[in-house]
Amino acid sequence: MPATPAWPPKSLPRLYVAAPLGAGARVELDAAQSNYLGNVMRLKEGDQLLLFDGMSGEWLAAIAEAGKKRMTLLVDEPTRPQEAVPDLWLAFAPVKKGRVDWLVEKAVELGVARLLPVVSQRTIVDKLNLDRMRAHIIEAAEQCGRTALADIDEAMKLDSFLKVRDPARTLYFADETGGEAASKAFKPGPALVLVGPEGGFTPGEAAAIRSAPNALPVSLGPRILRAETAALAAVAAWMAAVGDWQ
Repeated sequence: MPATPAWPPKSLPRLYVAAPLGAGARVELDAAQSNYLGNVMRLKEGDQLLLFDGMSGEWLAAIAEAGKKRMTLLVDEPTRPQEAVPDLWLAFAPVKKGRVDWLVEKAVELGVARLLPVVSQRTIVDKLNLDRMRAHIIEAAEQCGRTALADIDEAMKLDSFLKVRDPARTLYFADETGGEAASKAFKPGPALVLVGPEGGFTPGEAAAIRSAPNALPVSLGPRILRAETAALAAVAAWMAAVGDWQ
């Protein structure tokens, strides 16, 4: 006897909406989302999709009304509860457009809760288009099945970052000069991973980071990693050691 297929199928289109979701709620989509569902995905009235609002889990919905530039959805029932987000923040030095987009996208897929751009002396890019970054965060969450959106902060200089950070949150510093092996360094509890720019932090910056309260230098192995590779390697190592990969 064939197995009963899971319902709703995972192949349904998945969309983030800002409106709060609940059984019977009607959601009005903007022009861009309506165009995506109607013209790209070729959905029509009565077709189903999955929705999430970042706060109340995932819901099954159907298209109630479909026009050329607008679409109304009717929310039916919950399909998954809100995820428990691992308490991991990632502080990274912004890199060039394209590479930083990829970094943000993959960090979201790996489950990071907050992204903090940090500008150091060797950082080439000192500004980020946060609207574009948030769009990448939403797109990544839609694709990977997350029900929560990662937060992203305005970029700040390293000295300001070290002053305002909460010392109760362990600062794991990806130190190119060496440190405790990442596989052994990570411990349960609120965590903040800090990764530097191409070329690394200056000796003075590295010394300031090491002397910060509750900071722990960690090693990501014997090879020289690009900035975005190091950031994601550190996140993956944390998730495997004490995150939700258990």
